[in-house]
Amino acid sequence: MATVNREQIIKKPFNDFKNYPYGFARSGDFSIRESELLSKHGSLIAALMSGELEPESAEEQSLLAVARGEKAAETPIEKAWSKYQARINRPKVGSMYGRSRYTDDALELSGGDDDDLVVED
Repeated sequence: MATVNREQIIKKPFNDFKNYPYGFARSGDFSIRESELLSKHGSLIAALMSGELEPESAEEQSLLAVARGEKAAETPIEKAWSKYQARINRPKVGSMYGRSRYTDDALELSGGDDDDLVVED
């Protein structure tokens, strides 16, 4: 019965709709080859990481070790998975303009000057 689940997981294409709603190929983060490898092998790696499946071969053990960060990526699929993990775990940028020091309310309360800015087209 475990082989049926394994077969189903291996055949299922991997998608990450949260981080890549239009797919890996259309994101611009991955090459065509990397996006194909992620779609084909990503479900297996995710199942190995979650513990749904146990690694059966040396290649799967190597994939699991790379996914856990225990060794450096060597094969193309390991490199693609490492790149995927780096992309989804990068820090989020709040705003390129930063956070305003003053709010609109603070400007209204502190102002004795009534200098109005007039913009003409």
